[in-house]
Amino acid sequence: MPIGIYRSTEPRWPAIIAMVAIAGLYAALPSTLLVGAPRWLPGVAVAALLIPLEITHHRGNHALNQSLGYVLNSIVTAALIVSLVFLVLEVTHHEVSPSELLRSAAALWIANFLVFASWYWRLDGGGPHQRGLTRGHTDGAFLFPQMTMHPEAKMAAGEIEWEPNFVDYLFLAFNTSTAFSPTDVPVLSRWAKILMMIQAMISLVVIALLAGRAVNIL
Repeated sequence: MPIGIYRSTEPRWPAIIAMVAIAGLYAALPSTLLVGAPRWLPGVAVAALLIPLEITHHRGNHALNQSLGYVLNSIVTAALIVSLVFLVLEVTHHEVSPSELLRSAAALWIANFLVFASWYWRLDGGGPHQRGLTRGHTDGAFLFPQMTMHPEAKMAAGEIEWEPNFVDYLFLAFNTSTAFSPTDVPVLSRWAKILMMIQAMISLVVIALLAGRAVNIL
């Protein structure tokens, strides 16, 4: 099938659910970690961008859709980093209770891999639309195991048209937050390596906060 005719059948709802979940996690944070902003503000900001994102996608305005996606990802990333900084400050000043620390750290840890999964999904191979223009995924910032399979093996396994979807990037981001490495998916691009270092560092800080607080309690 010629390039430009093939279209990806990747469902977009996992990425939408991830963004809604991120907004919900931010809403569960104490107001002190949201720079004084109302709890409903993150949800409103996400919804305000998800609606035009879906409209531009269905209308085929992929350039604007990609730009809005970058804006949305940037907003939730900035909120994640700011909330983490405020959490560290509160812990160092002993202004947070153990239960509040546990709840906040868990929310930020989950938000961390959801946010970066959204970045990987949005950026790899030019984004979901660009990846959908080719039959099968053969080039990108990450070397997924399916990309290394022999063509005959891929055809026998029914993976000849395989391309990564949001769940693949979610699995990659989850591994990075837990093992601090991409495990079975080597990283090829420099921008991806930088993002993964930032994600692993955020995860390490959150886990260090929990470990340090646990030692103090014991």
